[in-house]
Amino acid sequence: MEAIWSLTRTVTSFVVSLGILIFIHEFGHFLAAKLFKVKVERFSLGFGPRLLGKKVGDTDYRISAFPLGGYVKMLGESTEEEIPKEQHPVSFSHQPLRRRIAIVASGPGSNLLLAVFIYALIFALFGLTKTTTDIGSVTPESPAAAAGLQADDRVLAIEGVPVQEWSQLSELIQDSDGRPIEIRVQRGDREFTVQITPEIKQTRTILGEEVSRPLIGIVASNNVVVEAVNPFRAVYYAVTYTGSMIQLTFVVLGKLIVGAISPRTLAGPIGIAQMSGQVAKAGPLAFLSFLALLSINLGILNLLPIPVLDGGHLLFFLIEGVLGKPLSIKKREMAQQVGLFLLIVLMVFVFYNDIYRLVYPGKAFP
Repeated sequence: MEAIWSLTRTVTSFVVSLGILIFIHEFGHFLAAKLFKVKVERFSLGFGPRLLGKKVGDTDYRISAFPLGGYVKMLGESTEEEIPKEQHPVSFSHQPLRRRIAIVASGPGSNLLLAVFIYALIFALFGLTKTTTDIGSVTPESPAAAAGLQADDRVLAIEGVPVQEWSQLSELIQDSDGRPIEIRVQRGDREFTVQITPEIKQTRTILGEEVSRPLIGIVASNNVVVEAVNPFRAVYYAVTYTGSMIQLTFVVLGKLIVGAISPRTLAGPIGIAQMSGQVAKAGPLAFLSFLALLSINLGILNLLPIPVLDGGHLLFFLIEGVLGKPLSIKKREMAQQVGLFLLIVLMVFVFYNDIYRLVYPGKAFP
């Protein structure tokens, strides 16, 4: 019974997550097209045969058979369409270049805005969670141990700079570059100061890379404080946090390209479905955070300059802007075939990753 409930939760959370992200992405294209009075012929969640829907005005709103995606079909979007002259004002292909760029970019942009909205909602409802500067443990024979620091000590300041959360403490230690630093500590009701010289040691980043960094040998406790924030500050923190997640995503992509991170870490629909079930079980906060991160990844993925993706179309528009005319239909079709082939190869690869992890959980790839 537990297995059935777990599978139901996983499938439901995956479908809900994917449905929300696809809807927001396509709704971004749809709104931009409507803003510029471009005729939208079809708004579909999913690909393939139409399962159900309703036509309102010029647009057929539908749910299609295969749920892994969606699309907005605009008049004049296809390179093979012949558009009567009287319909040029409502044809996508006859819009000025800046409008076409705005319509295409609105899809990924909507996903990034959704992430901002979700993070703002999280911060407004749940507050900002910060790890305190309480020491959880001290590494034996480390500089901190030699200086007499103990578990449950609280770091108050480093080099005279007050610290209230662990990230500040860590950053100031990194900035020392191994030079001796003065640390103000509270132990019970007593405060005292120690001088510690960090050791330069090899450690791994969250991306698995080996780096050299100054360490003093202390580990954070699990103690956290929750700071309530008003809606305006929640939006500010949401924008900055989304920005940092976007930056991290581009860093990961770059390291995947140069081989610094193994492509075996990539997950496909099966892996994402499993993660959806796990975070749904963890509660609404974890699920919302996961949804925001997925939305960022979907937005950035669609901005990659691969033909058939939004980023590929934007690349064509950039070339058109430079050349003063669009690429020939033949060249665009060839590029799209290459892009489609690359996406198929990627999908096969991530499905293999997912299936291997499913069949051999915890086992390293051959």
